[in-house]
Amino acid sequence: MVLFSMLLGAMASTHAPSVKPNFVVILADDMGWGDLGAYNAASRIPTPRMDQMARESRRFLDAHSPSGVCTPTRYGLLTGRYSWRGKLKSGVLQGYSPALIEPGRPTLASHLKANGYSTCCVGKWHLGLQDGEKTDFAKPLTPGPLDVGFDRYFGISASLDMPPYVFLENRGLKTPLAGTIGASKMRREGGGGFWRAGALGEGFTHEGVLPELQKQAIGYLSAQTKEQPFFLYFPLTGPHTPWMPTPEFRGKSQAGWYGDFVCQVDSLVGSVLDTLKARGLDDNTVVILTSDNGAHWLAKDIAQFGHLSNASWRGQKADIHEGGHRIPMLVRWPGKVAPGTSDALFCLTDIAATCSELAGIPLGAEGFEDSIGAGEHLVAQTPGKRTSIMHHSSQGMFGYRRGAWKVVEGLGSGGFTAPAREIPTAGNPTGQLYHLREDPFETRNRWASDPGTARGMLAELDALRKAGRSRP
Repeated sequence: MVLFSMLLGAMASTHAPSVKPNFVVILADDMGWGDLGAYNAASRIPTPRMDQMARESRRFLDAHSPSGVCTPTRYGLLTGRYSWRGKLKSGVLQGYSPALIEPGRPTLASHLKANGYSTCCVGKWHLGLQDGEKTDFAKPLTPGPLDVGFDRYFGISASLDMPPYVFLENRGLKTPLAGTIGASKMRREGGGGFWRAGALGEGFTHEGVLPELQKQAIGYLSAQTKEQPFFLYFPLTGPHTPWMPTPEFRGKSQAGWYGDFVCQVDSLVGSVLDTLKARGLDDNTVVILTSDNGAHWLAKDIAQFGHLSNASWRGQKADIHEGGHRIPMLVRWPGKVAPGTSDALFCLTDIAATCSELAGIPLGAEGFEDSIGAGEHLVAQTPGKRTSIMHHSSQGMFGYRRGAWKVVEGLGSGGFTAPAREIPTAGNPTGQLYHLREDPFETRNRWASDPGTARGMLAELDALRKAGRSRP
């Protein structure tokens, strides 16, 4: 820790006029570990800008979302706390759901804002709005992003396939709700892109959302200066359904509409990096690129395109297996974080403590219960401090990882992959146990052969749940 403090001090002395680093956190939606060429040389999707970023970044190989689906991950990233410790025990919110983040709970945004940062969120919120049973979009959208630490917000209320389909700006609507739109089927089913029927904002098109979010984020970055540290949280709407690449990206990949949408995300990431460089902010900005969970990529998609969106990890989005929550994560800070790969265990709940460490502003005792900082690991290349992690599937199935061992409380995927749940039969395992170093793709359940390990890890999992925190 002394070495880390010395390194941070040296960094500060070379930074003028701003000592504190800026932070840009880009959270892709449903982008798989195997989509980026930097992670999967056999990817059928060209990702030149993200691959270039990977060459300039610390590339994490063992990073995980706290959940196999998006709302719990978003809660965890901003609050540094597992979502299941609060109200949301499984599943996700909808577009009309009330606010999930508890009043008064500290967030990464409020923490940085209290320490002099300008804070902005552009993108998919999906953490609920207002405090009634159902959001009334005719009224001010509070509590909302501006009540948890953001100075400015622009985006949509939930996923791009959930109504209402309208842009939000700060505490209100960018344009009025002017009508409705019917449901549309998934591209893989021959449809025009999946979304549910519902209210539609004036001038709103699904295809136009990602370009507008890019415009808003670039506009915010273009207005920043070296004198004022800033935090941009940029949760994207893609490549989640509906897969809506704009014309210039269609046909760019060999993985269909989904792959083309990833190409558009790749270009967007490049535009963020280009803007930072053009503004002279590049060297003092930590850019984190990651995904909220694994890709929703089916066996028939693999068969059709020959593309492994989740690489060879077992399962997919929503599942308790690695494909549900093992995610790409790049951390770029030129001259401060040395490029290369990292085998350190990392959870997206750790982003809060990591940014706090890099900015030299301790979290304090309140909140951020499951956030373990990786600042020292990134800057001084010391071993990562996280030694265990809890996983949570879309249906509320728990997994627990310590070292190379992973235990799962139950049988099945707990998510989208069939069977989601299996009923144990007499004399057979009641849960799952894997050794990920010897069996990274979870093919051999060792529950029966290593019962002591399974019992011990389940006891640790239960103790951490009851303790209410995993941060020391």
